[in-house]
Amino acid sequence: MLNKSTKWLAIAGSLLLSATAVFAQDSKALLDALIAKGILTADEAKAISAEAKKTAPVFAQPGKVVSKISLGARVQVQYAGISTDIDNTANDPASTNHFFLRRIYLVTKANLGPDWSMNITYDPSEQLFDAAMITYKKDDYTVDIGLRKAPLGYEELTSSGSLKAIERTGVTRYFVEPNNGRRLGASGYRVGVFASGQSGNFVYGAAITNPERVDGSTSTGNAGNNQQAYWVNGGFKGKHKDGSYNFGASAGWLPNQGGKTVGTGYDLTIYSIYGDVSMGDFQLVGEYLTADVERGASATQDANPYGYWLQASYKLSKQFEAVARFSHLDSDGRGVNLSDGVRSAPSGGTHDKLTEYFVGGNWYIMGNDLKFQAGYVYGESKDTVTGGMAGATASGVRSMMQLNF
Repeated sequence: MLNKSTKWLAIAGSLLLSATAVFAQDSKALLDALIAKGILTADEAKAISAEAKKTAPVFAQPGKVVSKISLGARVQVQYAGISTDIDNTANDPASTNHFFLRRIYLVTKANLGPDWSMNITYDPSEQLFDAAMITYKKDDYTVDIGLRKAPLGYEELTSSGSLKAIERTGVTRYFVEPNNGRRLGASGYRVGVFASGQSGNFVYGAAITNPERVDGSTSTGNAGNNQQAYWVNGGFKGKHKDGSYNFGASAGWLPNQGGKTVGTGYDLTIYSIYGDVSMGDFQLVGEYLTADVERGASATQDANPYGYWLQASYKLSKQFEAVARFSHLDSDGRGVNLSDGVRSAPSGGTHDKLTEYFVGGNWYIMGNDLKFQAGYVYGESKDTVTGGMAGATASGVRSMMQLNF
């Protein structure tokens, strides 16, 4: 016969199990077993269950519909010390010298049986969604319904947690980030239906979305954007003896997203060609982007901006990696600021061309889950478009600490 202290230990253990909804069925079975052995009375077991319902935290649990739930997060803390120098003047803008939270991602994923799942990723630091979609996956093809990135821009589609040069290139930022009269907003977040698949080494995809870039969870149709944008991509990826390869192309047609100001009735078409090859500890990746922007340079002139970037990296050891990157953009008269391409850099006026260099290193403390990155960035804009300013340069250091789980 158990003594009184042992009895209360059993009661406490039962209560602990009951407090966790994931083990609800097991805790009921345990209480029944304790009643059968005479350790608890039926009234005591009933009281424990009632108390657990009042005090226990509520957790989602797998059931007949939800088979798995997972929570994740990503925190990126950056420092940027970058200054801008405008040619032929001493009146340069104030330098950037600041710590900031670059991203805070909160991720919730749920599987509903073998084929259906959900992904909601929210960034409180930016107050926007990175993903909010329902996914159907069967064999080698996938359909996403909701908010996610359009299938265009190799560097843009690379997870922010896996970027080797901390930030995306000025070329990618110019083509992808929201239209400000210079940048195009030609890819990035869209709401729609996205399909992708793979047959052997051939990968393919297509999407139908709202035309406007969305930094949030909603889009509202009106006379200016009440159409759909269309996307298509294809390529080849696989492994070879010493590494892997990934080559392909993609295109998107976006109605009413051209012009200097979105909503003026002009269209935008964007194209991308990319390649990524690794051999042992060495990786080389690059991309060429171009666009047809109706009335993109002025009210009477179209623009055909183009840009390319090339990045090389080499693993010095399991934990340390060296990275170097070059990018060049020609806006074809539309214009670009240093701040459009070099994140955190003070603006140096509107010019036609932007060139950027980055050299740095990564310390993989626990792979991409815990890493420290640092590097030197140098950007140069030239050929005045507006404002009468001469060329400008931006230079400085950037670093980031990332924890991802």
